[in-house]
Amino acid sequence: MKPTFKHYDLALVAPDFNSPLTGLIIELDHLRRKQLSGSTPTQIFFQLKHIFHTLESIGSARIEGNNTTIAEYIETKLSETQSPSNKGILEIVNMEQAMSFIDENIKDMALNRALLSELHKKVVAGLIAPPDGEGDHTPGIYRAHNVKIIGATHKPPESIQIHAYMDELFSFINHADEPRYDLLKVAIAHHRFLWIHPFTNGNGRTVRLFTYAMLVKQGFNVDVGRILNPTAVFCSDRKKYYNYLSSADSGQREGILSWCEYVLKGLKDEIEKIDRLLDYDYLKKEILLPAISFSLERRYVNDIEGRIMKRVVEKKVLQASDLKDIFPGKYASDISRNISRLKEKRMLVPIRDGARKYIIRFDNNFLLRGIIKLLGEKGFIAIND
Repeated sequence: MKPTFKHYDLALVAPDFNSPLTGLIIELDHLRRKQLSGSTPTQIFFQLKHIFHTLESIGSARIEGNNTTIAEYIETKLSETQSPSNKGILEIVNMEQAMSFIDENIKDMALNRALLSELHKKVVAGLIAPPDGEGDHTPGIYRAHNVKIIGATHKPPESIQIHAYMDELFSFINHADEPRYDLLKVAIAHHRFLWIHPFTNGNGRTVRLFTYAMLVKQGFNVDVGRILNPTAVFCSDRKKYYNYLSSADSGQREGILSWCEYVLKGLKDEIEKIDRLLDYDYLKKEILLPAISFSLERRYVNDIEGRIMKRVVEKKVLQASDLKDIFPGKYASDISRNISRLKEKRMLVPIRDGARKYIIRFDNNFLLRGIIKLLGEKGFIAIND
């Protein structure tokens, strides 16, 4: 069937009181307002956030056909290549940098065209434009020609209509509705953006970042302890994502509500799953200690390093006196030198500048391979190599 464009008005579509979607809205509102607490140290929790942001970036690129594996990308991080020549890698790097930009600036930025344009520029930076790459000839600027979406029955509006449709979308997002509609608006806005398809290329990657920004604005704050991994909602099953998007393209109430339920259920499942990492006993036993054993087996760390890393995991916070039994008969200076070596390898980090107490670091060294492996085995990673 030839794709066609069919206008429908953008509006909130409220579910029936007894529908599963209403229950999801109530549960997610509770999670948003819940005072988070846990035994996992903040610095360790934020290392996990960094890892999940990396996985989100890989997952979002995968939806658009990027074939870079988790292992391949992790190896580039460990090699510290300054300017990746592989365009698949660069596409993921762009996504990571865009997510960092959101985290650092979203409190002071409005959900408007300026933010959207900046995200799009970051998404396509340094990439070759189609048909040979995933960039865009006009970064941050709405398309000036008509497009078709491969495999879709929906045809986006003509280029001359984009400004009006996008202005309407921003008004919809920023309209002061009751808080109970917040998450419905996020889901509806995500679909409407892709329905408009405002840029020549990079629309999917950009809207998933913009969705992350909307969720943070609505109180799912990563800076108070919550790891947010919204891309996992979409990238675990690319076909399902596109099918639910397609069901909403007509603007019919049933299709839009079906799409909203898909988004909110995925978000709830992801938040509840990742919140388990706030329990340090779980994190220690199921992720950190097995990851160190994995690194020892593959000789990423030596025996002494492994014993020290296991000790810091058990203690949460380590100081030199905690290692005396590992170095019997050694001077304190010998213990300090071993700690210094692990600091240089970025496996230990002071709890604050100048402090002589340390926590484990795993987000940017060879321990990362084991952490990724264990997160995958325990169901925290929605994508597979």
